[in-house]
Amino acid sequence: MNTMIWDEALVRKYNTKGPRYTSYPTALLLRSGYGAANALQALAQSGPELSLYLHLPFCRELCYYCGCNKVISRDQTKADRYIQALAREIQFYQRVTANKQVSQLHLGGGTPTFLDQQQLTQLMLLLRQQFNFAADAVLSIEIDPRSCDVPKLRLLRELGFSRVSFGVQDFDEKVQLAIHRQQSYQLVETLVLAARQLGFSSVNLDLVYGLPFQHPDSFTATLQQVRQLDPDRISLFSYAHLPERFAAQRKIPSEALPNAQQKLELLALSVKKLGQAGYQAIGMDHFAKAHDSLAIAQREGKLQRNFQGYTTDNCPAMLGLGVSAISQVGNQIWQQQKDLNLYYRQQLELGHSIDKGMALSLDDQIRADLIAELMCNFRLDTEKFAEKWQLDFASYFSSSLAQLTRCQQDGLVELTSQQLKVTTLGRPWVRVLAACFDAYLLPQSQQYSQVI
Repeated sequence: MNTMIWDEALVRKYNTKGPRYTSYPTALLLRSGYGAANALQALAQSGPELSLYLHLPFCRELCYYCGCNKVISRDQTKADRYIQALAREIQFYQRVTANKQVSQLHLGGGTPTFLDQQQLTQLMLLLRQQFNFAADAVLSIEIDPRSCDVPKLRLLRELGFSRVSFGVQDFDEKVQLAIHRQQSYQLVETLVLAARQLGFSSVNLDLVYGLPFQHPDSFTATLQQVRQLDPDRISLFSYAHLPERFAAQRKIPSEALPNAQQKLELLALSVKKLGQAGYQAIGMDHFAKAHDSLAIAQREGKLQRNFQGYTTDNCPAMLGLGVSAISQVGNQIWQQQKDLNLYYRQQLELGHSIDKGMALSLDDQIRADLIAELMCNFRLDTEKFAEKWQLDFASYFSSSLAQLTRCQQDGLVELTSQQLKVTTLGRPWVRVLAACFDAYLLPQSQQYSQVI
C-alpha cells in the first residue's frame, strides 16, 4: 500500500531507539571468543547453495553522515594488499565451500568502485577461480558515482554484474555540502543511462531522508529528479544521527537536522510521490517497479531480509568476506574483525579474521522468523506459524503480546486468533512492533538509532 499516515502524538509516544532488524539477534549481541570451527562446521553442514557478500572498505572522501565501516584513503595500492588478504580468507573457507554453488554475489562498502579496473578484474578472477558460480548467479554492486565512469561500468557488465546501486542520498546542493558529498545530477544521469544501454537488468538509487537542511520542497525536487531517472528500485533510508558512535557525524550541525515529526513528513511525502510514480512500497524503506523481482517477491510472500536489507535472496548460507563482514549460515552468525589492521594481523596469526559470533538458540530462531515476517510482509499468520514451530502462540509470546497491547490500542496493529497485522498507521513503527518480540532488547537501548 503506497500510503502512510503520520500522527504527531504517535511520534512523541513511539519514537524510541531500536534495531533495524536486518538480523535477529542483532550484530551488536555477537560475542567475543567465538570459535572458527563453529563457522566451518556450519558451512560444511549447509546445503549446496552459497550467497557471498564482500566488504570493500575504502573510500576516497569522508561522507559525514555515513555509519558504514570504512577506510578513507587516496592510496590505490591499499586495495592490492586487501585483495591478497581476501585470497587468504577464501582459502581458509575453501575446504567447506569447494562443492557449493554461488547463487548471489554482492559487493558493498565502503566504496567497491574505489578499486580501479585492473583491481576489479583481479578480484573477480580470484572469486571465479575459488568459487563455483551458477550460470544464472546474480551479481550486484554498490557504486559511488564520483568513483565510477562509463568505461568502469562497462567493465562491471563484462565481469558479469547485472545489478547496480548508485548512492545519491539527495540532489540538493546545500544538503550535499553539509554532508560532504557533492555530486551533480548530470553525473548520476550519465551513469544511469549508460547502465541501461549496457544491459544491466536492475538499477537502484539510494536516498536518505532526515539529512541536514532537508525540507519538503527540496526533497520534492530530489524525488522529481529521481523519477526522471526512472530506476527499477529506490532505497529510502532514514538517517541515523549517532555522533557518539561516528565521529564524522559531529561535523553535521544538529540544529540543521529535521526533527522526528519533520522526518516522518518527509517519509510520508516520499511514499506518496513514489507511489504516484508507479513504485510499490517494499517493507519499511524500499520501493520497486511492479516488474522488479523485489516487488514480485513481496506480492508472493517471498521477500527476505538480511544484513544488506530487503532482498530476494533466500539462500540459507550467506558467507561474508572482508573486514567487518557478517555471515549467517544455519543457526550460526559470525563477524570479521572490524578494524582493518586487526583484520590483517589476526589473519596472519590464526589463518582467519573471525572476531565474534553466536549460535542461535531455538528461541532465537523462532523470534527471528516472526520478526522477519513482520519486517517483510507486515503480517503474520499466527496459526501457520504456531504449527510450523509446534507451539501455542498466545502462551509462548504472552509477555510480547502484553507489550503489544498499547500498540493495538493505538491502532498500529490488529491481532486476531488467526493473524497479526501491521496497519497502515503502524507501518512507520514496524521496528517498535518487532521490538516487542525481542527477548534481548532493553528499554531505550542507547546503541541503536531513533526509529524515526
